[in-house]
Amino acid sequence: MREETTKKVRGAEKNYASFADFYPDYLSQHANRISRRLHFIGSTLALLSFITLLATGKPWWLLMAVLSGYGFAWVGHFFFEKNRPATFSHPLYSLRGDWVMFRQMMTGKITF
Repeated sequence: MREETTKKVRGAEKNYASFADFYPDYLSQHANRISRRLHFIGSTLALLSFITLLATGKPWWLLMAVLSGYGFAWVGHFFFEKNRPATFSHPLYSLRGDWVMFRQMMTGKITF
């Protein structure tokens, strides 16, 4: 399924026809190293919480996954990047971007 999303850029609308179009802008919103580290920590905790949910069947681990993932990322955006998270305008692309960036940090393609 192809998702077309729109982003406001200096009063104009910017359309993303694909994730490949979106991802470079996503990375530009994650230039601060501390913010990237916070994203990595939040994603790791979210993943561990999700695994714990599957292992225990206790639904509150899903809440922990969401809170840890978004909580750490939003601290990075609001306090270090000084920008608005893409989650608010492009939630699916942003979620995918988080995991692509996570993988790229794990493999050394993006500096930690």
